[in-house]
Amino acid sequence: MAINIHDAELLQASLAKQVITHNELNSINTVAGVDVAYHEQSNQVVGAISVLDANTLELLETQVSIEEISFPYVPGLFSFRELPPLLNAFEKLSIRPDLIVCDGHGIAHPRRFGLACHLGVTLNLPTIGCAKTKLIGDFLPVEQARGQMSDLIVNEEVVGKVLRTQHNVKPVFVSIGHKISLDAAVDWVLKLSPKYRLPETTRQADQLVNKTLKSKLELI
Repeated sequence: MAINIHDAELLQASLAKQVITHNELNSINTVAGVDVAYHEQSNQVVGAISVLDANTLELLETQVSIEEISFPYVPGLFSFRELPPLLNAFEKLSIRPDLIVCDGHGIAHPRRFGLACHLGVTLNLPTIGCAKTKLIGDFLPVEQARGQMSDLIVNEEVVGKVLRTQHNVKPVFVSIGHKISLDAAVDWVLKLSPKYRLPETTRQADQLVNKTLKSKLELI
């Protein structure tokens, strides 16, 4: 049954209470990246998951799922549009990742329950939000060197870090998704970003959704 906007907001507020903001990490051998893209003309959404070796960053497995868009475009509620294809793609995996990095926010969200939280709580897996743009909060300027960061603050609460992953490039916005501390989330984002602004997990998932859009939906 379809959920309306009001009920979706109430559900986020309720599920946010289940988010675990400390480390419950076992040995991290595989890390997944997830990304979503839309094909508005056909009212479809593509969800992609790329699983990498956590140490070598070798690509081990990819899966995609294409679904009908079933929820309206409402800022702060994107996870209700994006979760269905990601869950379907996840079910196809032969490798269950130990950690997931989302191209989106975790607790750096108006109701402290962005896509990374929603995915983490649903799958009961550690997740990190690593977004390209800010959704909420204020921060001081970040120095230009790799690894420099600034607190992302909402009403005197630190909800994330604004992190420079490469020298003299735009920072990313890192927040807890589920079962991980903020410090550990920052460490993993840096580890997964040896060459580029975005984590390799995100880059691989982004390339996969774009390739899928072109190859499977271009004639729709």
